[in-house]
Amino acid sequence: MKDNKSESRSLSEVHESVDTKVKTGFWKKLLAFMGPAYMVSVGYMDPGNWATDIAGGSKFGYSLLWVLLMSNLMALLLQSLSARLGLVQGRDLAQASRENYGPVINFFLYILAEIAIAACDLAEVLGMAIGLLLLFDIPLLAGVCISVLDTFLLLFLINYGIRKMEAFILTLVLIIGSCFFLEMLFASPDVSQIAKGFIPSLPSNDALYIAIGIIGATVMPHNLYLHSSLVQTRKFERSSTGIKKAIHFNFIDSFIALNAAFFVNAAILILAATAFYNQGFFEVAEIQQAYKFLEPTLGTRWAAILFAIALIAAGQSSTITGTLAGQIVMEGYLNLRIQPWVRRILTRLIAIVPAFVTIYYFGESVTGKLLVLSQVILSLQLGFAIIPLIHFVSDKRKMGEFTIGFKTKLASWLCALIIVGLNVKLVIGVLGGWLSTSEHSTLLSFTVIPLVVLSMVLLLYITFKPFISRTLFTKKESLHGEVKSLKDFKPTNYSNIAITVDFSGSDEKAINHALAQGGKSAKYTLIHIVETVGAMVVGNEINDMESESDKVFLKNYSERLNEQGFNVSIQLGFGNPKKAIPTIVNQLNSDLLVMGAHGHTGFKDLLFGTTLDAVRHRIKVPVLIV
Repeated sequence: MKDNKSESRSLSEVHESVDTKVKTGFWKKLLAFMGPAYMVSVGYMDPGNWATDIAGGSKFGYSLLWVLLMSNLMALLLQSLSARLGLVQGRDLAQASRENYGPVINFFLYILAEIAIAACDLAEVLGMAIGLLLLFDIPLLAGVCISVLDTFLLLFLINYGIRKMEAFILTLVLIIGSCFFLEMLFASPDVSQIAKGFIPSLPSNDALYIAIGIIGATVMPHNLYLHSSLVQTRKFERSSTGIKKAIHFNFIDSFIALNAAFFVNAAILILAATAFYNQGFFEVAEIQQAYKFLEPTLGTRWAAILFAIALIAAGQSSTITGTLAGQIVMEGYLNLRIQPWVRRILTRLIAIVPAFVTIYYFGESVTGKLLVLSQVILSLQLGFAIIPLIHFVSDKRKMGEFTIGFKTKLASWLCALIIVGLNVKLVIGVLGGWLSTSEHSTLLSFTVIPLVVLSMVLLLYITFKPFISRTLFTKKESLHGEVKSLKDFKPTNYSNIAITVDFSGSDEKAINHALAQGGKSAKYTLIHIVETVGAMVVGNEINDMESESDKVFLKNYSERLNEQGFNVSIQLGFGNPKKAIPTIVNQLNSDLLVMGAHGHTGFKDLLFGTTLDAVRHRIKVPVLIV
């Protein structure tokens, strides 16, 4: 029988693998909790951020530093909410979504999350490939192919535990930070001008567009999934005091790590402002251009070398955490576990294939456009991670005393409104540009526009549905009044009970509940549906290994139950369960159908609600869901 508890654990191979309870004293305790936020922080200094920081600094000098600071404060708030969800509920954001939304909504949320992770991974792949090109003159296509190898690096690291992986990521963060610290020494920026950059101002409409890009590139949707899972690698006392301490230590971890990310982003913008804006180079918007101009403007070739090293480190660290986020999303939304190396190769290929094909056909000049495209896709998906997160940590039924307060809730919704609003503006602006200039505007109108509209409808649904549901529930309670008394109660005696089985751990529960309804006087029929392609095509004429094996399993079930004195027969169906199950139940004239609701995993589990509804509407007898 399956261990459902272990299956529900986020990143089960490292779940609660770091025991913080054995640590005593504030500093030892803090060090034990530190780590998850550093792995999250690399997503805030990925190549996508570099592109917007370089564009902002070269075109507007230091004037957009306040946007970086505001984005960092927003990120700190949202990441602390993500950590709180994982620590209190023991669920990552994907798992919480699966438990709170229906199958159809979850399916779309899962697809959007996968697209966002692939888009993010695309930016990391391009960043690393560009770094290899700049530093070692490796062709861009070859660099894209080389980026596959870091998938195996991730597999190697996770086998040695989460602490080793965190140490590796922290090393890469220190390399990035050290490189830009030295860049600052080479650039010698004007400190007084930097200070003025923290005073909010927008020099032009173009500055607003860059500011939107900076905010959109700062808060990454996959980081919210990642953080809510990584905090569960710590084992701590599951008491009120223990959870409070865990939240406190994780906030400190987030504060330090995200401020380190802020330093890197600010350093990139300051470097661009000092090296390009102050020298009259106002149109440096791509990473390759920045690398090319750094050496002549700063007067040392080490400026360009350090820039390329930091870019490779940023791309490498971000791809590792992005791939982990892909695993978390798949396991959380679908309750599906596949071999880790398959999952990570799949995530990487989804990013590499479009990058490789685009560069192969259009040349290396399109890398900047690909980076912009990846940020637009991330912007479109961002609300689908932020809004459910706020709803989940505001739910008193599940968060209890750790539900966020009114001020935090207000600040969170304000952040969501700003981020989603600005990102919608960014997406509309970019799509408008594409439609006005593209030769394929008609094709885009019938493909991209409907997808955007569908996404907006889904976003509105997940935003307002919880509020409406609570309101309707309150009204229903007040309208019902007192519970009416039940008179002449007569128990129903079932004599012909059908039971669906799928040879999983849920079978035992389903059969036990069925036997409790009819006792030894009832007749029972065990039903199993063969869902292979052959069974769907030729039906009961199929004679393959799986159908024969299923017959043997059914006979074993019936023989064991018959030995205990129950009257049990078997019925094997073929093809689509939504049609085959009702057909068999109706033919048997059963008066009760018992189904196990959690027998499937993965895609079957995602679709089981639809199967159940279809069966329920095709039969006229009660359905007991176990």
